[in-house]
Amino acid sequence: MRIRPRPRPGRVVEPSRLAARDALSEAVAGMLQRPGRSVLTALGTVLGVGTFVAILGLTATTSSQIDSRFDLLTATEVTVEDIAREQDEFAGPGFPADADARIQRLGGVRDAGVYWTVRLGPDVTVRAAPVGDGADGVPVDVVAASPGALRAAVPRLAQGRLYDEFASSKAQPVAVIGATVAARLGITTLETRPAVFIGDEPFVVAGIVDDVERRPDVLMSVSVPRTTAERMWGPPGAGEARMLVATETGAARQIADEAPVALRPDHPEYLKAVPPPDPRTLRAGVTGDLDQLFLLLAGICLVIGAVGIANTTLVAVLERTGEIGLRRALGARGRHITVQFLTESGALGAVGGLVGTAMGVCTVIGVALVRDWTPVVHPTVVVAAPVIGLATGVVAGLYPAWRASRIEPAEALRH
Repeated sequence: MRIRPRPRPGRVVEPSRLAARDALSEAVAGMLQRPGRSVLTALGTVLGVGTFVAILGLTATTSSQIDSRFDLLTATEVTVEDIAREQDEFAGPGFPADADARIQRLGGVRDAGVYWTVRLGPDVTVRAAPVGDGADGVPVDVVAASPGALRAAVPRLAQGRLYDEFASSKAQPVAVIGATVAARLGITTLETRPAVFIGDEPFVVAGIVDDVERRPDVLMSVSVPRTTAERMWGPPGAGEARMLVATETGAARQIADEAPVALRPDHPEYLKAVPPPDPRTLRAGVTGDLDQLFLLLAGICLVIGAVGIANTTLVAVLERTGEIGLRRALGARGRHITVQFLTESGALGAVGGLVGTAMGVCTVIGVALVRDWTPVVHPTVVVAAPVIGLATGVVAGLYPAWRASRIEPAEALRH
């Protein structure tokens, strides 16, 4: 540090000054003089900035993944509703008997089928045994669904298989049950060919569904063929039946426009086809809540880092009282001492910010690779994170630097 000597009587000298290069070199020398302490001091900033970058990156990555999955489902799903009675009180069922075959002829349709909840008596329950007083039964919904409706829900089977068009055409008493219903009925395996009894009617369990992409009510219900339900309990009531259509990506809007005409060319107004709404508000709310929670956590880490830097810098001021006194005796002003210690604390914060940024970005990339996601880190976050570390260090060093600048040379040289 270049310090101008104090002026002698009758001699004019330039005012003392501290060059930026000298202040930076002094700060680096101060950090390298005690490397262990410097590393531990910067650790809080590393954790805070690293958490800040990792949280924002992971939030952006997961939000992008959620958006893509929502968009995929939104672009490949159409629901068709029976509104015939709303148009004409004397109208019959809106869906024709061959509704599945008609909709399958449209380009872009993967699977489609009609389904509705069967109207059973209040005392009708589902049992796993042929006899009982009803107390051993469970009250679950029975859904009449064509094979196409089950396939359109994209189920994941734990055991067995789905019933097919042959079982539907022959109105066979077969059923597909959800994993929740199977657990309540005590059905753990299909090797013994178990059956469920809907009231007094037996149905052979063809498969157990463990998960679905659409229509989560399948997991908590018993699904039977549409034709079987019509034979045993009659057709659906007005407005009860619906059709689920799974389409190719991006074809949902087109299928929604074409489905009513393809199903009922004589009365397309009897059917209403709508793609599912885009839950933007829900997604924005979830993302906002995650951002606020994780940013609060990152802020706490930054505060801890700032306290660590302030504490260590203050201790350094007390340990270097003699050095400060010597500098003051050689002509250093109070502002020079302030700049020196602020530069040291700012350098510690900047180094911690750079290391934390690198660690945060590596964390986002690592999690994305493990989960097979596309990592998303905004450039503004990468640029702002080291600046936040620098600002944290400078703010943390304000009080210690002020204390150092207030030390009188005569008092300091006594130490």
